[in-house]
Amino acid sequence: MTLKYIILIVGLFVFFSLTYAQHDHKQIQDSTATYVCPMHPEVTSSKPGKCPKCGMELVKKNLNQQDSNHHHAVAVNPYLGTNDRYTPFQNFAVPVANSTTDPSKIPAFTISNLEKDIETKAITGARAGLHLPKGSADVKTIRYDLFVTDSIVNFTGKKRQAIAVNGSLPAPTLVFTVGDTALIYVHNQSDEPTSVHWHGIFLPNRMDGVAHLTQHPIPPHKTYVYKFPVLQDGTFWYHSHFSLQEQIGLYGALIFNKRTEPDIPTIPVVLSDWSDMNPHEINRRLHAGNDWFAIKKKTTQSYSEAIKAGRLGVKLTNEWKRMTAMDVSDVYYEKFLLNGAPEHHLSQFKAGDQVRLRIVNGSASTYFWLSFAGGKLKVIANDANDVTPVEVDRMLIAPSETYDVVVTIPENMKYEFLATAEDRTNHASLWLGSGMDMPADKLPKLEYFEGMKMMNGMMKMNGDMKPMGHEMSLQQVDMNAVMYPELKKSISKDHHAHSEKVYVCPMHPDVISDNPGTCPKCGMELELKKGVEGKQSEHDHTASAKGDLITLNYNMLESVEKTTLPDRPWKDLSFELTGNMNRYVWTLNNKTVSESDKILIKRGENVRIKLYNNSMMRHPMHLHGHDFRLINQYGERSPLKNVVDIMPMETLTLEFAATEDGDWFFHCHILYHMMSGMGRIFTYEDSEPNPEIHDPVAAYKMVQMDDRMFTLSGEGSLQSNGTEGLVTYSNTRWQISQMWNVGYKASQGYESETTVGRFIDKMQYVMPYVGFDYHYKKVTGHEKNLFGDTERNMFGQKANKSNRKVPVFGIAYTLPWLVIADMRVDTNGKLRFQLGREDIPLTPRLRMNWMVNTDKEYTIGSRYIWTKYISLGAHYDSDMGLGAGVVFTY
Repeated sequence: MTLKYIILIVGLFVFFSLTYAQHDHKQIQDSTATYVCPMHPEVTSSKPGKCPKCGMELVKKNLNQQDSNHHHAVAVNPYLGTNDRYTPFQNFAVPVANSTTDPSKIPAFTISNLEKDIETKAITGARAGLHLPKGSADVKTIRYDLFVTDSIVNFTGKKRQAIAVNGSLPAPTLVFTVGDTALIYVHNQSDEPTSVHWHGIFLPNRMDGVAHLTQHPIPPHKTYVYKFPVLQDGTFWYHSHFSLQEQIGLYGALIFNKRTEPDIPTIPVVLSDWSDMNPHEINRRLHAGNDWFAIKKKTTQSYSEAIKAGRLGVKLTNEWKRMTAMDVSDVYYEKFLLNGAPEHHLSQFKAGDQVRLRIVNGSASTYFWLSFAGGKLKVIANDANDVTPVEVDRMLIAPSETYDVVVTIPENMKYEFLATAEDRTNHASLWLGSGMDMPADKLPKLEYFEGMKMMNGMMKMNGDMKPMGHEMSLQQVDMNAVMYPELKKSISKDHHAHSEKVYVCPMHPDVISDNPGTCPKCGMELELKKGVEGKQSEHDHTASAKGDLITLNYNMLESVEKTTLPDRPWKDLSFELTGNMNRYVWTLNNKTVSESDKILIKRGENVRIKLYNNSMMRHPMHLHGHDFRLINQYGERSPLKNVVDIMPMETLTLEFAATEDGDWFFHCHILYHMMSGMGRIFTYEDSEPNPEIHDPVAAYKMVQMDDRMFTLSGEGSLQSNGTEGLVTYSNTRWQISQMWNVGYKASQGYESETTVGRFIDKMQYVMPYVGFDYHYKKVTGHEKNLFGDTERNMFGQKANKSNRKVPVFGIAYTLPWLVIADMRVDTNGKLRFQLGREDIPLTPRLRMNWMVNTDKEYTIGSRYIWTKYISLGAHYDSDMGLGAGVVFTY
């Protein structure tokens, strides 16, 4: 009997305890419910309402429930692996590099490291990362020998020079395990210096691989030893950080496995871009403002194309605001490569198989759209940091970003994993499985004039972007979406039968209204669309699916662990990303690396960086040697990254803990933007001297040389009435110009103008200059032209064309419609005001130019672009008369 009472009492106690706990838990849940702005996670409220910063509705977040769900997700997440025990991972579905097990077979070499005994001495790793306790089992030194050689490749039917590593392009995939010590010998067997950067790795500063900043370049036919403990896990990569070598082959995947990884077939995927043009020539052409790449991509957006598209007004407005054609990608590439080829096939996979793709965007300047014909892409890691798995239909990977993605083979067929260049000129493919081909949907061509119209509405006359009334961030508003035909929803006749007018957001085609107003997502005015009733999408066979496309953005990434920083002092920095596409100048706060001081930070503080992109291009900003928190809706579980892609008009907040020593580069990872000076250098105060840099002052001057380099460009003609041309030699700020007009007869005149100028404003519209003017013409009597007597100019001053040799001082200013206004005075006091414009795109290949000045000189001409360097031209000049011939462009 006593036992029954005991059982009854215990049972009642347990029942009431559970009831109270559930009631208490509900009270806690109710009390911790909070409302958060999806655009500004720092804006929170205990009540529903709107965000005071952007006006968006606050979203209810139950913090306890979110936390509980998160921990449940972590517990069942099959992709995390562990560092608690060691299990060798051997499930690579493609070959990876073999480590060096017998160093005696390596040919003799000379080490160029200045640090003595680097091969044998113990090396201290970065302070950040996972440090295993001493004596951990299966911790070892893994050695690789990489042989860098000059090579010849043929991707397009033309042989071109490239860089191979161990005979391959891309370089071989190197694999380590957490706790290992990486010992990597880079044998530079090429004929020019090199260096290798270990992208995203926590490592000693002298091992970071930035030429002249953390080490001297590896001389030709010398060897450099990189050595560092492996303190992280994930998908990384390595690439040259010397000059423009990254473009031509020195890049490869770098995988740091956890001590036990999920046993999923794994494929390293290295995406890259290939041009037959030498990268130095690419860089020169970009700075010259030459539009040959647009011609090759069929994206010149000329006047004839604007008229054909019914967008002449858009084109005129675009040039009125001193903008040139819309540009999604700077460079024309002949091929896009996936693991060194446009296409790969792996037939071993069957229905139901999961495959892990460790994706590296190793391109120099290309963004890639990723999609999979077999269904969703399950994103499980970004920049080597685990995230809560999220499924999407497609995603855009920026240059230098890495993602780990899991795909599932649905049937016994062959499914295409498709990587399409953002400008949609071409793609690369990986086919998984065997059987009938199941291709992924190819992306249609971009509608550039739609993008041009959008940019017209967002750009001020001074070149700055207009404020949107709220901050855009985290890729949630893709301004390029207006150019994506596949996102334009089919608007059914039934839905709009009652309305003759339909209003659509130019940035979010899915936002549709019967009435005018503003878009609830971005605040832009809705535009009236005509003739849409009853029309189907041009891709109506998949319209329903495409209308619901889920595209990855940074606000969807949630770290699997809390990423909040320790409670330390904060250093706040702000950078405005600025640029000039016409002269290809890219800066932070309107300064290049060489124009700015190093940014001093202290070990033990936290650094917060606010980025605002005030340029019309997106930029993947990379921080060497550190991970940063990218603040998003998940707050304390905001994702960790080492690269962040920031779109035009976006504002992003990054936070990182300052834990290291030395100099660390922060820069745009579009190669040609970086070389133009878009970056900064963070320097830790009171750092130990770098043993690899014996003269830091001289070495840093070499770093500054990159964005100070001058490029040569020009155009000259050989025509029936003489020769004329203009050659410029310029860098970020300075421009040296030589102009000439030389007739075959003395009566046609000989003219030469040499000027040296410096651009002084942010947008580089204003250039004061000095120079020298020489003009000789045999004058017989009173010559007249369209403006009358040419003996005196329009100010009544003597023109002195017969023998003018005089210094000049002037200022050139870019007016709306890209007209150059030039006012100058010579040392004799004679004034000249001139207006002119070059390179007016009448058709994709037909260009026009004109000039008129107060000396009563004028010219008008045109040229048809035949090849990269040669055009056929004709012009009329007030001195030289009518002529036609060949124009050479460089």
